Amino acid sequence: MSDNNVYSTPQSQLVDQVAAVDAPLASRWARLGASLIDSIIMMIVLVPVMYLTGGFDGIMEGVKPGFVYSLGMGLLGFVVFFAVNYKFLVTSGQTVGKKVLEIKIVDLNGNVPLFQSQLLIRYAVYLLPGQIPVVGQFISIINILFIFGKEKRCIHDLIAKTKVVKC
Repeated sequence: MSDNNVYSTPQSQLVDQVAAVDAPLASRWARLGASLIDSIIMMIVLVPVMYLTGGFDGIMEGVKPGFVYSLGMGLLGFVVFFAVNYKFLVTSGQTVGKKVLEIKIVDLNGNVPLFQSQLLIRYAVYLLPGQIPVVGQFISIINILFIFGKEKRCIHDLIAKTKVVKC
């Protein structure tokens, strides 16, 4: 038989996509910039909700919002974050901010992290402690300060076994 058979099954050589195992780590500035972009996107949704639910009324009077209100806003923020970023996170390990700054989250083998066992845990450790009254802010600051270590990995990266690299 001839190799020129137009009815034969197409042949192609499959090559696995190169993992980002050796990709350079993202800079601290790029990670900060991506976080700021993601925060601005969240604020576009959450600030009007806070206004409409009276969240600013108490603040203007010097009254700290109650625990239930703060927890509700925190959970809403978590939902909004994943509503905006879910598709990007599961396909490329990126949020909108990370896409803009050309960085991405990978597991320690350089692959896109799994949603439930890595990404959900990563962002829960990143976002939820800040909702705990008094100590939550300290936990969040300690988490972020870990970026100044040699590996440039925050506590949420260490717990989820992820790192952030350049694309």
